[in-house]
Amino acid sequence: MTRRRAAVLLLALFLLGNATQARAAGYRYWSFWDRTGGHWTYATQGPSTSRPTDGDVQGFRFSVSEDSGDSAQPRGAADFASICARTPAADGRKRVALVVDFGTPADAPSGETPPSARTACARVTSDATTAEALASVAKPLRYDANALLCAIAGYPKTGCGEQVAAGESKHASAKQKPATNDDGPSLGLLAGAAVVAVLGGAAVWQARRRRNAP
Repeated sequence: MTRRRAAVLLLALFLLGNATQARAAGYRYWSFWDRTGGHWTYATQGPSTSRPTDGDVQGFRFSVSEDSGDSAQPRGAADFASICARTPAADGRKRVALVVDFGTPADAPSGETPPSARTACARVTSDATTAEALASVAKPLRYDANALLCAIAGYPKTGCGEQVAAGESKHASAKQKPATNDDGPSLGLLAGAAVVAVLGGAAVWQARRRRNAP
């Protein structure tokens, strides 16, 4: 294979790779958050290993996201004093304020409607994990074989962290929408056309080279 032909093939693979990335929107899953200083921060532990203390506020949000930096935060009030106002302290137990945001219809799996967001004050044993606190106020929970949290209060009914194509989620599509006219061709189509053009040009070049060969 000549150097020029190798370069053409590498360019074609690059364009095809970019087209594939443009079609991917991310993953549909429950993200887990800690409330610190009046702001949400993505949790560094999973709910099954996190052990909050009395007075902590934690949240969950269902959405389609690429990664932790792209994930949507829980919405609504997130104040311990108001969420746990009617749950008095008790010896040997702790109170954890939980915010559960089921997301938007745009991020819901096909055929499902997200419930309204809710808050709850979980009063659990002092050594309880976040997962145990959540289970005490938002059953049923569903996990996969790798202990990934798949459903809270039975939502969603199926699926667990599945990959979502850009066309399946309005939320993810809006974030990734290219700065072009709505009626124009998609990035994937343009990349595909570019690949065809590159390969077609390579074929013409090879044909001419053979005709001109002695």
